Parts: sequence; structure tokens; C-alpha cells
Amino acid sequence: MKSRRREFLKTATILGSGAILLSETRPAHAGQNDRKPAAPADLLQNPTLKTIHSLRSIHGNFTDRTIPDAALQAILGACVRAANAANNQSYAIIAVKDRKKMAQICGYSGSCLLVFCADYNRMKAEAHALGQPFDPGNMEFFVTASTNTVLAAQTAVIAAKSMGIDSLLTNGIHRDDMTRLWTLLDLPEMHCFPVVALVLGYPTAEPPFMMGRLTGTGVVHDDNYHHLTEAEVGELIQKYDRPAEHLALGDGWGAKGYKHYLDWYFKEWATRNAGEESQILRILKRSGFVEATKG
Repeated sequence: MKSRRREFLKTATILGSGAILLSETRPAHAGQNDRKPAAPADLLQNPTLKTIHSLRSIHGNFTDRTIPDAALQAILGACVRAANAANNQSYAIIAVKDRKKMAQICGYSGSCLLVFCADYNRMKAEAHALGQPFDPGNMEFFVTASTNTVLAAQTAVIAAKSMGIDSLLTNGIHRDDMTRLWTLLDLPEMHCFPVVALVLGYPTAEPPFMMGRLTGTGVVHDDNYHHLTEAEVGELIQKYDRPAEHLALGDGWGAKGYKHYLDWYFKEWATRNAGEESQILRILKRSGFVEATKG
């Protein structure tokens, strides 16, 4: 009993120290523009936060090294612990180890590929077995399932990194002809939609830098939504232009004659498929997640 109490007090002390260190990184009356992430030195006191702040995406350059099956099972066991609405786990996770098949699915390959799908077919089978009606065919069900799915995927990323396994979350599954996924993975045609793919593995080389993240104004809002001023919008635009911030997807926008990185982003990147019905919407309709318009 005493040993349990000592262990509890030890854990509480460690967690309390981490909380104190994190709280000291922000002034007691910090304003919207003063919010800053904790310094790396502080994060060393909390291994979970250290893992989260070390996350990075590895774009395609994974080694041939195999992930131990025990590690993969640990990742899968951890990701299903993610929060999910009504504890219905409305997702399907498909583990793919064939590298050629991985590339066909998402354009990348590594030690393992996890395809996370919003999926109600397990629940439909359960309802059918019980003779109960169940129709998840609307956008509310899809939003709920996709949220559950993404929470599980991000938890898998953190679990993998805690064991020294890097990853890439990719929407490559949504490019080209998406119907290939139903063929390659034998997906149910109704009420199943691939939301994101997670490539797991070990990098051939360390990335030259960590991608930056916006952390304050425009991202975090205190008490109520903060509507940006013109000056704040201007500062955010400038942040993307600064190479040291590492917020931009690349540095070739200046050579193309753009004044700001976001000029290039909104002009070229964000409008690639403008003016046409998206493939995603067509497949969501086919899958039954989009309600038919009633006349």
C-alpha cells in the first residue's frame, strides 16, 4: 500500500512540475499576441509533450527497415483508445505491408501503411443481426465518423513516434482515380470512405528542419472568437514569407514573381481543381453519406 502511495506521489510531483514549467512560459496576463509555445527545455520535463513537439512528416524517403510486429500491434492498440462519439468507433483501419500496393494506394511506401476509413459497415452488421434498423446515410453521420477516424490516426502518429517510428499522414488516397481504393482494398461500396492514409517507417535521412506552426493570433482565441485586424492579417502574411518560420511549402514562389508566399498559395495551389464537382463529393454521394435532394 505504501509503495502504491509513493508511486502516486512521485507521478503527481512529475506531472505537477511539468505543469509549473509550462505555465511559466506564459505571463499571467498575456494577451492574444503574447501566446507562445513552451520552450524545448521545458518540454524535456514531460515525455509526452516532448514526443508531440518532435513530430514531423517524412515525405517518401523511408528505409527498407521493417517495423517489428509487436510495435505495429502497440500502435494499433493505442490508436483505438482515441476519443470517439458514443464509443461506436465508426472507422476501419486497414494495415498494408506490401510496398508496391502502398504506392498504388497513396503514392508513398514505407514499412507499413495504415488506411483509416470512416466506416459504418460493422455497426450495420450488428444492427442487422439484432433485427434493428440503422441507416447512417447522412452528413452528420459522416462528420462524426471522419472525426473519430482522424482522432485515431493522429493517436497512431503519436504512439509510433514514442517508439522512434516516423510517419507521413497523407491525402494521397484522394488523388487520381479514387475508385482504385475499392478495388485494391475490397472496400464496401456503401457507408465506407477512406479519410487519410498513414505511412509508417524509418527515414533515410533527417529532415533539414521542422515545419513551423502558427501558435497565436488567428489560431488560438481566448474566450470568444477574435476577428483579425488588418494589421494582424498583414503580420500573418509576413510570417509565411520569412524563411526562418518554415511555414511555406517551398521557396520558389519569389522566383515566379509573387510578392508573398500566400499570393502563390491562393493563386496556384488552392485553385488547382476549382470550378468542378470534386471527386470526393461524387464518391460521398455514391457511398450514401450525402442526402439526396428532396423535391
